Amino acid sequence: MPTSVAGNKKRHHGFTLLELLVVITIIAIASAGVVVGLRDSSETQLEREAQRLAALLESARALSRLTSNPIRWHPTGQGFAFDGAPPNASLPTAWLGGVEMPVQAFPTGGALTLGPEPIIGAQNVVLALPSNPTRRLVVQTDGIRPFTVSTDAEGAP
Repeated sequence: MPTSVAGNKKRHHGFTLLELLVVITIIAIASAGVVVGLRDSSETQLEREAQRLAALLESARALSRLTSNPIRWHPTGQGFAFDGAPPNASLPTAWLGGVEMPVQAFPTGGALTLGPEPIIGAQNVVLALPSNPTRRLVVQTDGIRPFTVSTDAEGAP
């Protein structure tokens, strides 16, 4: 014989609307987290390389001002080089993960001059991965502002 509180003869079967909404919300949040976590690794790698290059170019620019010597950045077969940097500067010379990165540098024919002057000419570097050459990022400066990363590769020659 079932026991219940006096006067309470109802038996509930199933879930309430509130319980269902809470479960659906939890599933939606978990799904959004998985989608964000599963970004295309090559796209992430290209963005990471572009941000790193912008920071390295700004560091070399500041180092050039500090030492009053011009520093030239240019791509090499397996990475890039900073010519004119002091040996103790320890600037990296390879892309992350050892990948090969097609690079176009403008306007100086493949090299950027990060001179000691506070204002340099407008310069940009176009980066693309061999696996997806249509996806390009531009690391650029107008000569006054710091190097920034842009997805607008249309402005690059």
